Amino acid sequence: MSSAAEGPAVPARYRDRLRIEGLVLAACGLLGSAVLLAAVDEATEVPGSTIGQLALVAVLIAVFGPRLVRGWLARAEPVRSAEAGSGEPTPLAHVVAVAAVLTAAFGLLVGWDAGLRITGGCALVGLAQAFLLAPRVARYESARGVVVVRLPGSRLGRGTRLGELPAPVPPGT
Repeated sequence: MSSAAEGPAVPARYRDRLRIEGLVLAACGLLGSAVLLAAVDEATEVPGSTIGQLALVAVLIAVFGPRLVRGWLARAEPVRSAEAGSGEPTPLAHVVAVAAVLTAAFGLLVGWDAGLRITGGCALVGLAQAFLLAPRVARYESARGVVVVRLPGSRLGRGTRLGELPAPVPPGT
């Protein structure tokens, strides 16, 4: 926490949120997949379906992920630091919990091959966030001379609200 003498707290960058949350989600997905493949024979039933569905997820992410981020960036609002909120990422425990609950629910209700599709999907989404979407946000920031932050009011079903702060001036310039 910063004191008044240090100035206002700088909200977390959206690109950092994407990278950190993405890496945690990818790790959950990869670890969950490894556990399922090693411990549950049913996870490998219908491998063609699992591979096909994960390939479809990868294509959808590759096509729609950048489009969504591009649209959110196009609607980014110029804000002051005080209006931006903290920009703090979703608690990482929430990311882990969502991945685990979805995997368990699908595994128990549909079958462990479906659980494997969930863990594989988590890995793909997380990797896309970290290595496809976060760099797009970084390029946008660099081109515009801004810092992009997630604004309060962003919701899963309604999309992400982004704000633009002026980029800090490096010391000595």
